[in-house]
Amino acid sequence: MNILIFGPNGSGKGTQGTLAKDKYGLDHIESGAIFRKHIGGGTELGMKAKEYINRGELVPDDITIPMVLDVLQSSKAGWLLDGFPRSLVQAQKLWDALKKDGVALNYVIEIKLPREIAKARIMGRRLCENNPNHPNNIGIPAIAPNGDKCRVCGGALSARQDDQDASAIDKRHDIYYDEATGTMAAVNFYKNMKDSGFKFIELDGEKGITEIKEYLMSQLA
Repeated sequence: MNILIFGPNGSGKGTQGTLAKDKYGLDHIESGAIFRKHIGGGTELGMKAKEYINRGELVPDDITIPMVLDVLQSSKAGWLLDGFPRSLVQAQKLWDALKKDGVALNYVIEIKLPREIAKARIMGRRLCENNPNHPNNIGIPAIAPNGDKCRVCGGALSARQDDQDASAIDKRHDIYYDEATGTMAAVNFYKNMKDSGFKFIELDGEKGITEIKEYLMSQLA
């Protein structure tokens, strides 16, 4: 089982993605981890990517996509791909590469959430020292922490510095919500496919976590 998931920062993508991953016992493939694996392993692609990263430049698609495919193809259990593709061009190239290599894509999940709500959620979220995936957000009553302690395990909470930087959030969202060439263009590329062989699932990110979870589970085989 192979799944591609989209959602802006603040949409609950980590929570819902974990549910899908756990249902099928999938490997969680996150774009940042792919770079770290190749760079840490000293691969040829990793060293090429490192040169661009060290210069503060974006890694070209002709390096990034082979790195992504290498990790996907090495997965024995199947995968949940998170954080890639981020642009229309990447979406097209990834799809072509998957088809060429005979790698099946079974589901594409999109969590929809208005931009301003996503921003408010990012600034309100808190990270548990024991498990950053424990949901804690001072702006959402259903998952509000117990003071400065994690609502799940009681661990100490902290806020990521970039989560409190409104301009940094805006820059990330500028890329995601760009329907011309950005991530939303990539989402629409998959959404508008016909006879693709995969199921496209839309989730309403404004609904409660439990309601979203129940709908997602009802849509997965």
